[in-house]
Amino acid sequence: MDKNFLYAIATLVGTIVGVGIFGIPYAVARSGFLIGMIWFIVLGIVTILIHLAYGEVVLRTYGTHRQIGYVEKYLGRRAKKINPFIILFSRYGALLAYIIIAGQFLFIIFEGTFGISAFFWSVIFFVFGSLFIFFGLKLIAKGEVFMTALLIVVIGILLGKGFGSINPGNLISLDVSSAFLPYGIMLFAMGGTIAIPGMREILKGEERLLKEAIILGTLIPIVIFILFTFLVVGITGSETSEEAIKGLSIFLKDGMVKFGAFFGFLAVATSFLILGLNLKKTFLYEYKFPHFLAWFLTCFIPFSFFLIGLRNFIEVIGFVGSIFGGLEGIILILLFQSAKKEGKRRPEYSLNLPNFIKYGIILMFAFGIVYRIVYFLR
Repeated sequence: MDKNFLYAIATLVGTIVGVGIFGIPYAVARSGFLIGMIWFIVLGIVTILIHLAYGEVVLRTYGTHRQIGYVEKYLGRRAKKINPFIILFSRYGALLAYIIIAGQFLFIIFEGTFGISAFFWSVIFFVFGSLFIFFGLKLIAKGEVFMTALLIVVIGILLGKGFGSINPGNLISLDVSSAFLPYGIMLFAMGGTIAIPGMREILKGEERLLKEAIILGTLIPIVIFILFTFLVVGITGSETSEEAIKGLSIFLKDGMVKFGAFFGFLAVATSFLILGLNLKKTFLYEYKFPHFLAWFLTCFIPFSFFLIGLRNFIEVIGFVGSIFGGLEGIILILLFQSAKKEGKRRPEYSLNLPNFIKYGIILMFAFGIVYRIVYFLR
C-alpha cells in the first residue's frame, strides 16, 4: 500500500484522536450507551461529510492555503475577519482542556506520592509546557502520530484486560434528560479539518487518494472512540469519571489505571505542545507579533481562564464543541457551496450533497449553538 496514503491517514487519525476521547465515556454514561451510539452514528456521518466537503474545497483551489485563506477566497473579507476568532477561541478552549486533564492524569499517576492536588499538577504542567512552547522544541511536533499510535495500543491493552469486567447492565440504562450531553463533546473530539490541507500536500500527485484517506482517517478514530467508550462505560457505568481513567481504579488493578493515565498524559502533553506551537506561529507569521507577545497570548489566555475557575473538563469541551465546532461546521458548508461554483481547479472527487442535507447540517449546528448558549446562561 502507498506509504504517502498511509501517512495521510495517520495524520488525520493523529489529529482527531486527542483529549476529546477522555470526555466521551462520561457523557455517554450520563445519557445512556444507546443514546451515545445514536450520536456516534449521526455525528460520525456529519463529520465525514464535513471533512469530505472541505477536502473538495482544497482540491478545487490552486495553491497552498489554510482555512483562513479559503474563507477569504470564497466567502469574502468580512467572513475572513470573523473566521480567525472562531479558530482562535476553539484553540484556546482545546489548550484549556489540555491543562485541566493533564493535571487530573498527573494526580492519578502520583496519587499518594507527593500530596499535590490536581489543580497544582495542572499549574506545574502549564509551567513546563509553556516553557517548551517558548523555546519551540521541534522534536515534540514529530511525535504526534507516534504518541497517537501508542495511545491506541494502550486502549487496546485496557480493552483486553478490562473486557471480563464489563457489566452488560451498564450499557442499557437511559437518561433522556442528559441526551444532548454527548453532542458537543463528540463534536469536539471528532474534528480534524485542520489536517486536511496537509493531507493534500502529502498526497501531491496522488490527490485521487484523498477521498479514501479522509474517510478512513475519520472512521478509524470513531471506531476507537466507540471501543473505548464501550470499555469504560461497560466497566464503570454510573461511576464513570470525567476523564474516564480514574473511575476504572474501582474495578481494575491500580497499576493498569496508572499505566493508562501515563500514556493518556503523554498524548495530551504532545497535543498541547503541538497546538501551542502552531498557535504561536500563527501570531508570529500571520499577525507579525513579536516572539514574547506571541508566546504570552498563546499560553496565558487559556491559563487565565483556568485560574478564574473554568476547570470543568466536560463543560469546557462541550462548550467549545457546540459553539465553535458548530460555527466552523456552518462556515465549511458555506465554503463548500461557494467553491462548487467558483473553484478554478477540477477536483479528483466531487460530492453531490442535496440541499436538504446541507441545510439540515447547518440547522443541527445552529440548534446546538443556541442550546449551549441558553444552557450556559441558565
